[in-house]
Amino acid sequence: MTKLNISLVDEMNIIRHTASAKGMYEPSYEHDACGMGFVADIKGRKSRDIIDKGLQVLKNLEHRGAVGADQFTGDGSGILIQMPDEFIRKLASEEGFVLPKEGRYGVGVMFLPQNPILRRTVENIIEKIVIDENQKFIGWRDVPVNTDVPGEGARLTQPFIRQCFIGASDDLKTQDDFERRLYLIRRIIDHRIRTELKCDRSKYYVPSFSSRVLIYKGMLLAQQLVDYYKDLHDPVLKSAIAMIHLRFSTNTFPTWDLAHPFRIIAHNGEINTLRGNKNWMRAREAVMESPYFGKDLKRMLPIIMDGQSDSATFDSVLELLVMSGRSLPHAMMMMIPEAWSKNDLMDPDRKAFYEYHATIMEPWDGPAAVVFTDGNIIGATLDRNGLRPSRYVVTKDDLVILSSEAGVLEIEPENISYKGKLQPGRMFILDLTQGRIIDDEEVKKKIVTRKPYRMWVEENMLKFDHLPDPPFTHPVDHYTIVNRQRIFGYTKEDLMTVIRPMAINGEESICSICSDAAFAVLS
Repeated sequence: MTKLNISLVDEMNIIRHTASAKGMYEPSYEHDACGMGFVADIKGRKSRDIIDKGLQVLKNLEHRGAVGADQFTGDGSGILIQMPDEFIRKLASEEGFVLPKEGRYGVGVMFLPQNPILRRTVENIIEKIVIDENQKFIGWRDVPVNTDVPGEGARLTQPFIRQCFIGASDDLKTQDDFERRLYLIRRIIDHRIRTELKCDRSKYYVPSFSSRVLIYKGMLLAQQLVDYYKDLHDPVLKSAIAMIHLRFSTNTFPTWDLAHPFRIIAHNGEINTLRGNKNWMRAREAVMESPYFGKDLKRMLPIIMDGQSDSATFDSVLELLVMSGRSLPHAMMMMIPEAWSKNDLMDPDRKAFYEYHATIMEPWDGPAAVVFTDGNIIGATLDRNGLRPSRYVVTKDDLVILSSEAGVLEIEPENISYKGKLQPGRMFILDLTQGRIIDDEEVKKKIVTRKPYRMWVEENMLKFDHLPDPPFTHPVDHYTIVNRQRIFGYTKEDLMTVIRPMAINGEESICSICSDAAFAVLS
């Protein structure tokens, strides 16, 4: 007999895909945690070493990822880095392009159809929209990949991967303005291609479209990511941050586009309130306004595309909040708030901030640890219940390693400055422009005092307690009350154990939830 060589990861996935319901166990409720984290230089110094360390963390989280029946097809992995200007200029030179100065050009990473005719049609739409939006389309580049690396399942849906280069127009004075224009262009392209060409996510997707960050990801295992993208071996590729993710898909099937990181976040967890969140976002689109986009906002709707995972949906909404003028920590506080409503020990200004924003955005609740970045800051936050722990290490040579678990990178003990773990509802923020770690208290204090939220809540919020008692509009008919109780199914038990305590004491009674109705044959 041939001995099967089954790794721990393979064994767990066999259990995951073959387990049957037994007793109180239901395999459809099985949820697992992805591996995620980041490596960053506190002082913002770009280096090849940061990327190497990020990729090493990814490999050390291999047990967090999932594979299917084909053990070479993973659920997804990826890495997000800062725009590597020196590397991009080298690529542009090889392609014969001339790029503007750093911050004045953007790079779009595109998952395109394998069909060359359809792919060229998609590319024509992209080029036309960029030009129509008054930006400079510079050119295309094929991303060199090793197509033999993915497993058979991943190869069947493998996209054709290209990068496009876009220059900023002279009327855009800041990089923030350029980022917003790139965001608008990408949204318009997405809608045009989906509506006109009927291309779904399997044929067309944009992992990143930015002047600040660059993403390499796919339906790959950790080592496969490194072997697949030849760019990741280039010594000129440098960054001060490396945000990584290894996926264990729970709410959706694994696909190339749903691998993390997304454009801002990498997510370890699940959004259990997703249906309500999506419905509320769709309802808000009718009244949505922004001084940054004006009438162009309507061209980007709907914000949430069909078929997105909970993480991709979260990322889309977070991206909208950030592009509309809020800071990234501010937007994260709106979407994943602390447990504030019954916390009498919380600072009143902070509590008022959450109360004010609760009228604008409902919580995206669930067990979640999220790492996020806009290229200038990188951070992490934890859900209010702390159900997806994350740990971090800060070294004496200004390195930060944060991950879904400890021990993902070997650090000499004498080089450790301090270490800790994320607390429920708290944030860990690293500002690369300031070159320092900003603690949760300082970050939130600055945000909650930026506007007079407390005054707005106290002066403008109308609560039920403030409303006058409603007058009785109809006299109570005591003569027919018994008949009406019978019609609506009231029983003596309802009157004595439920309604009577409520009428006398103003509180709900505690009673057993069961049925003592007689069997039909005995009634």
